Amino acid sequence: MSDKESMRDVFAAIADPTRRRLIQLLAQADELPLHELTEPFRMGRTAVSKHLAILKEAGLVSDRKVGRETRYRLNADPLKEVQDWLAYYSKFWTANLLRLGRLLEEDEP
Repeated sequence: MSDKESMRDVFAAIADPTRRRLIQLLAQADELPLHELTEPFRMGRTAVSKHLAILKEAGLVSDRKVGRETRYRLNADPLKEVQDWLAYYSKFWTANLLRLGRLLEEDEP
């Protein structure tokens, strides 16, 4: 998989609010079983499992079996791609807002 495809996967994975909430829940805990990840949502385990599978394909989540239970853990490393992408626009907006501030100061009586 190329870097661009990998990045698309991460962006697609975090585009959904349910998946962003799952990432948040996993960030707050070391590891969580599926039944605990399902509790905050108004959907069944199958639907939550499908969201987790998308996160797993993007490399954002790993899982392991503990007896009959599957436990999930966040891997935040792929989110660095998003952070790097946003950093460019942060610089863009900072520079433009500084220019706007200077223009406004010049126009003051």
